[in-house]
Amino acid sequence: MNDLVSVIMPMYNAEPFVKYAIESVISQSYYNWELLIIDDCSKDNSAKIAKEYAEGDERIYYLKTERSSGSPCIPRNIGILRSSGRYIAFLDSDDVWLPNKLDRQLPLFDDLYTAIVFSNYEKMNEDGERHNRYIKVPAYTTYKQLLKGNVIGCVTAIFDTQKVGKIFFENIGHEDYVFWLAILKQGFIAKSVNSVTALYRVRHQSISSNKWKTLKWQWNIYVNIEKTGYIKAIYYFCCYAYKAFMKSRK
Repeated sequence: MNDLVSVIMPMYNAEPFVKYAIESVISQSYYNWELLIIDDCSKDNSAKIAKEYAEGDERIYYLKTERSSGSPCIPRNIGILRSSGRYIAFLDSDDVWLPNKLDRQLPLFDDLYTAIVFSNYEKMNEDGERHNRYIKVPAYTTYKQLLKGNVIGCVTAIFDTQKVGKIFFENIGHEDYVFWLAILKQGFIAKSVNSVTALYRVRHQSISSNKWKTLKWQWNIYVNIEKTGYIKAIYYFCCYAYKAFMKSRK
């Protein structure tokens, strides 16, 4: 397999971290990739760092939003729109991939039904310290299984545009979860690699750390986006709350 992989990296005020994110893509053992860095009008030196990498490697592109959006959705959508690869992967500017990530995951697309490939990942703190906090995921998931809670870490996910076309993010809470549901709702499955391929940085100001807000987002997805009906929404919401609680303990 030698298909082009487009890596989408939204960036906002990531000066302390973005170098490590970019280097983790450059260090991939799979070489046929392009990296699209979409700057959401950063106010620090993130843009300078990203531009220097883009000038030094023809596979790296620096793009910028017209105005700060305050959300990763618009930068990601710009990246998806401008991407050229069959496969699209996501890497936030404060996270890191391990060197064999793409080589490990891409072979799992070799069937008609797998549209997403994801993996286990490890949490690190804001300073990049690792303390063996692993998030293990199931071998595969379907649309109905995913309704019980998101098991697909965005930092690990790759999707196949040849099978599902270019899908875009909705500007709502838990946008990545809605994105995966939209793909699997077409009848595809998501498979995982049973190993860690990425490091997820837990930051103090992380949006996802606001627990009450995320509960509201999840309920909105069931009722207004997926339109499951209230009985099923309650069932799926309880499944989600349990999984979220167990995940928070890791």
